Amino acid sequence: MGEVANVMKCPHCGQPLELASCPNCQGLNLPDSVYCCRCGQELELDLAPPPDLADRILCPDGACIGILDATGRCSVCGYAYREVIAPEADNG
Repeated sequence: MGEVANVMKCPHCGQPLELASCPNCQGLNLPDSVYCCRCGQELELDLAPPPDLADRILCPDGACIGILDATGRCSVCGYAYREVIAPEADNG
């Protein structure tokens, strides 16, 4: 039998995917896996903390449900609303 490659390629674009090893069985898993595909061990995910919803600024576009990030870019539509961030930064 030949060696198994530690690189998996995306079936859609062909780019190599980073694989994470299970601490229990050393099985290879996709980085966003919650459980090991080999032994079922729960895996720890490196997730960013959720945004603080008390300080969010909603997208001023009436048809969009996104929130603005620190640079003034909407998380859903991507439009940059820098004029919304600047006046609020001056007030406070």
